[in-house]
Amino acid sequence: MADNTQDDSLRHAPMAVPALAGPGFAGRSDDDEFRSTAITVKAPGDRPNERTSSDRRNRIQPAARAGTGTAGHHTGSMSMKAAVLRGAGEPLRIEDVDVAEPIGHEVLVRVAAVGVCRSDLHHIEGLYPTDFPSVLGHESAGVVEAVGDQVGYVRPGDHVITCMSVFCGHCESCVTGHLPNCERPQDVMRRPGEPPRLSQNGVEVHQFYHLSSFAEYMLVHEHAIVKVREDMPLDRAALIGCGVTTGVGAVHNTAKIEVGSTVAVIGLGGVGLAAVNGAALSGAGRIIAIDTVGSKLDLARRFGATDVIDASRVDPVEAVREMTGRGVHYSFEAIGLKRTSEQAFEMLRPNGTAVVIGMVPVGQKLEIDGESL
Repeated sequence: MADNTQDDSLRHAPMAVPALAGPGFAGRSDDDEFRSTAITVKAPGDRPNERTSSDRRNRIQPAARAGTGTAGHHTGSMSMKAAVLRGAGEPLRIEDVDVAEPIGHEVLVRVAAVGVCRSDLHHIEGLYPTDFPSVLGHESAGVVEAVGDQVGYVRPGDHVITCMSVFCGHCESCVTGHLPNCERPQDVMRRPGEPPRLSQNGVEVHQFYHLSSFAEYMLVHEHAIVKVREDMPLDRAALIGCGVTTGVGAVHNTAKIEVGSTVAVIGLGGVGLAAVNGAALSGAGRIIAIDTVGSKLDLARRFGATDVIDASRVDPVEAVREMTGRGVHYSFEAIGLKRTSEQAFEMLRPNGTAVVIGMVPVGQKLEIDGESL
């Protein structure tokens, strides 16, 4: 998911949330050039000190379904802190939310780090439909705490990252290798009549992309996680689940660029930089990075860009055509704006391919000159 901030450029950063500590909920980064947009959170009251694991287990209630788990399985629901969104345009609020016991193919994950992606902000701002109340967050990493009785992929203690393209594994799209196009996403959800994964006073709290990682714990299907090495820092690993795989995947899997291709990337946040890096890894001959922030243009060179364009100073389409003569073979839009998506098409050479990675707000139409198609 692409991520555009107030300056219409892209930012991603890991957010450490071992206990959603403190009254605020904002991005943290060791590199100020690779930071997130902060989300304002209003806490309902003073926060207690971080609880120990034994404290959490002491708060587990009797199980709704007993005898369904394996070693490391929590027998009952558990209260946790989570950032709850109750309406479009409202601030996230730290509240107590009950997370159910894992059953079947479900895995309970203790969240170690989560990034703030622009897609989260799209839903907060009401630009995309959302069920309320809900817990957002999807670019995350953590440690397996407990598993359902049918889980064979992970066990308690494993380090994992999340995957927002959760798949059933048995529909036509899945068995032919097109997992993001899964036709039966309902098969990774709980069935009607089963208690919801997240709730407050018996009322369901909706999951975001089947994940909801702005919380102390996630309860997810085992197809929503991927194991990582234990020596991989989890605040870095979290970025792989969305920003890195989205950018690199757009280049390597969607466009399938050829060695020697000329590529342009519009928007140099987490997804855009990953696209730049993916183009370099795929053997692109020329990689033109476009943004309005000078420091991001400098950073893009470190990720593999051969040329940069400051779109605040020049028309990027004219600049690309002047550089290349005919335009680029491939363009990648990683912001999610109508105009930049149109520019991605306008800077193509004949028979070129534009990939719009960004989430253009619902209802906005792109205008493309028919003669250019």
